[in-house]
Amino acid sequence: MKQEMSVLGIDIAKRVMHAVGMDERGKIVFRKRLSRHDLIPFLAQLPLVRIGIEACGGAHDWARRFRAYGHEVKLMAPQFVKPYVKSHKNDSRDAEAIAEAVTRPTMRFVPIKDVDQQDIQALHRVRERLIGERTARVNAVHGLLHAYGIVIPKEVAKFRQAVVGKLASEKDKLPSLSQEMFWKLVEEFAGLEKQLVYDQEKREALAATHPECQRLMTIPGIGP
Repeated sequence: MKQEMSVLGIDIAKRVMHAVGMDERGKIVFRKRLSRHDLIPFLAQLPLVRIGIEACGGAHDWARRFRAYGHEVKLMAPQFVKPYVKSHKNDSRDAEAIAEAVTRPTMRFVPIKDVDQQDIQALHRVRERLIGERTARVNAVHGLLHAYGIVIPKEVAKFRQAVVGKLASEKDKLPSLSQEMFWKLVEEFAGLEKQLVYDQEKREALAATHPECQRLMTIPGIGP
C-alpha cells in the first residue's frame, strides 16, 4: 500500500500522531497511528511522498526533519484545512483532511522557517512578553500609589524618570510595608528594563548581519 501512496497527511500531536495516505486519485490507501518516537523511523523508510501538516506548534521543526529524508513538505494554516474535515472531528479525520487539503491547487501554504528565522521570531516574542510585563509593573505602581494620594505618570519614559524621586519625596505618606512593596516593584521594573536593553542589542546585532534585514534597512524609515 505504501508504494501506491503519493500524499501523506499527518496530524501532529505531542505524543500520538495519526497519518493518512492517499494515492494520486485521492483514494485512501493507508492509515496508521504512530507514537512520537516512531514517526521519524517510519518516514525514513517510506518512499518519497508529499507530506501535509498543519502549521501549529512544532510544525516547522517537524517539516525540517521530514525534508531531511527527501520528502516534499507543505504547511497549511488550520483554518484552511478545517473545510475538508468530514463528519465528527477526530485525529484520524484531521489527518485525512490534511491529506486532501494539501492536494488542492488553490491551497495557500505557509513557508517553512529555518532555525535562524525561528530564533528571530523567538526574540521578538520574548520582547513582546517583556514589554507586557513592564507595562503591568507601571500600571501596578500607578494604581497602588494613587490609593495613597500619590500620582505618578503611566507613560513609560516619564515613569522611568519620576518614580524613584516620587517615592523618596512622598515616603512620609507610605507605611514601611508599602514602601518595601513599592521599591520591590520598582526593582522589578528596572530588571525588565535591563532585559529589554539586552534584547534590543541582540536585535540590532542580528539586523546588522542578516542579509534580508540589511536590504530592508536601505528603505527610508525602516530600522533594526
